[in-house]
Amino acid sequence: MHPSGLYWAWYLLPALVVYLLFMAFPLLDSVRLSFFSDNTGSWEFVGISNYSKLFSNEFFEGVPYIQRYGNAIKNTCVFFCIHMLVQNVLGMLFAVILTNKRMRGRTVYQAVIFLPTTFAILVTGYLWKLLLNPIWSRGFLEGLGLGSLSQPWLGQPETALTAVSLISCWQWIGIPTMMFVAGLLNISDDLYEAAEIEGASKWSIFWRIKLPLVKPVVGMISILTFVNNFNAFDIVYATEGANGPPAYATDLLGTFFARVGILGQHPRGNADRGMGAAIATITFIFLIIGSLIVLNNTRTKEKEK
Repeated sequence: MHPSGLYWAWYLLPALVVYLLFMAFPLLDSVRLSFFSDNTGSWEFVGISNYSKLFSNEFFEGVPYIQRYGNAIKNTCVFFCIHMLVQNVLGMLFAVILTNKRMRGRTVYQAVIFLPTTFAILVTGYLWKLLLNPIWSRGFLEGLGLGSLSQPWLGQPETALTAVSLISCWQWIGIPTMMFVAGLLNISDDLYEAAEIEGASKWSIFWRIKLPLVKPVVGMISILTFVNNFNAFDIVYATEGANGPPAYATDLLGTFFARVGILGQHPRGNADRGMGAAIATITFIFLIIGSLIVLNNTRTKEKEK
């Protein structure tokens, strides 16, 4: 026995050092950089100027900053809502079906649902750009009598964001499905048997037994969806590009941040790392608040004895 009784702390030290160097320090340094600007070629302290500029009428890409930033926030919220309503709801539905012990070939269906998550983002983007291209799909759809569906879904401002969101849902639906499956399998069969003896329908069993008992899993998946969607960049970049075309209809916070702080505003390439740090800091604060709200509303509260 170690004399101090804290011998276990030495095992945490390597992980703590890695976390501080590659997570905590960059995060805090990003907050610091948000109060500086490097437009002149050297870092200059500007206070909260970067933050106020985001909500001002100063021009960026030909329009006021607040218009471009507000558009990115709105699109990101829509992107998140589509994932919650489509990806996670279907994930729960698939999980309920896959946990039916009378169903044959469950492992095969699980593998099929999870398979798209193993694809590289660029592969997924290129694949769906071909499938949704009317030049490639028109003949096939017309043969099925669905010629009206042969449209440039990714090229129309009215449909581009929805199309990109559904592509993302298709790729990542396997993750919430498997998490819901794991949560449902932890529920005792005795509860189901008792409910069936009492004459409960399958719908009642789902609402009164399954859903309440997997509520912590719902919260975890909601937080992961929230964080991942508000940091989304790759799927838009793979399907549409960093400028969020058409007409910035698919411009998310991730692509807006990339243009401001890394790539430079379109069509010029002058990046402002201080502004990028300000956008990242606001997004981080927003993610913390949103995650705490979701966690508080979905955690299981034990009754006081």
